[in-house]
Amino acid sequence: MGDRLNNIRVIDPVLTTIALGYSNADAVGDFLAPYVPVALESGKIPSFGKEAFKLYNTTRAIRAASNRMNPEGIQMIPYAIEEHDLEYPIDYREDTESMFNMQKLGTRTLQGIFAVEREKQIADIAQAAATYGDGNKVKLTGNDKWSDYTPGHSNPNVDVDAGREAVRARTGKYPNVGVIGPTAFSKAKRHPEVLARFQFTGKITVTAAMLAELWEIDHLYVGKMVYADDADVFHDIWADNVVLGYVPQTSSTDRDVYEPSFAYTIRKKSLPQVDVRTENGGKLILVRNTDCFAAKVLGADAGYLIEDTNA
Repeated sequence: MGDRLNNIRVIDPVLTTIALGYSNADAVGDFLAPYVPVALESGKIPSFGKEAFKLYNTTRAIRAASNRMNPEGIQMIPYAIEEHDLEYPIDYREDTESMFNMQKLGTRTLQGIFAVEREKQIADIAQAAATYGDGNKVKLTGNDKWSDYTPGHSNPNVDVDAGREAVRARTGKYPNVGVIGPTAFSKAKRHPEVLARFQFTGKITVTAAMLAELWEIDHLYVGKMVYADDADVFHDIWADNVVLGYVPQTSSTDRDVYEPSFAYTIRKKSLPQVDVRTENGGKLILVRNTDCFAAKVLGADAGYLIEDTNA
């Protein structure tokens, strides 16, 4: 009877709090596709067309009729989120003999693994050319690649500005978040056209913050995270690309799927959760993390992809 009770799933509030508060400095996908909570694992959510991003004239003169918009209709699209679940095993001797809290270590380890999984999921859809319409992407070739420093050839400033204007032309808003792959960032910050804009500032190294100001993007993040394949070979999650998107800067407590955004990570309410159970008569402690999420582009017009920046 004791073993049976031990195997019943019991949520650990302390470890769940650690999971909820976990952050990874290398994970930047959440800025491009922030979390929104949903009650069910499947359903329908709004897809944001041009209407959702438009600016309307709402000024009314005295005794004039009210302004009226012409709704284009809300397009609802299906979503389905998947449960993600992983256990961290701890021998009871490790738990009692260790100088640090093994269960907290297990929780943070699991959260790190989940962070890589989420980051790759967001990066995969954000860097897929099929995500975007023809006017919201460019694939650099030949002399246009940022690795070509020959005067009069490539120019990152022009490419990013073209992306900004493409988003504004389709949504009425400029993209306010950008993610740049590490190889693209390496070429951009050393590019003569970029360095020329900072030659009188006394700055030795061009940072992401400096590029954000130059390119007029509120937040620019370098996607540094890597993942290992089945052969234990490491790869960049963010390739030699730049992704621009309009993402509302709403607090996580006020955010919902009805606020227009380039992308969201849809997550089931009250997750993640961490529970602890035992096996082998209590000799093995299992710290288990459960989450349920899926990244989804909901407003492709509000995004722009600059692809293949390097030769």
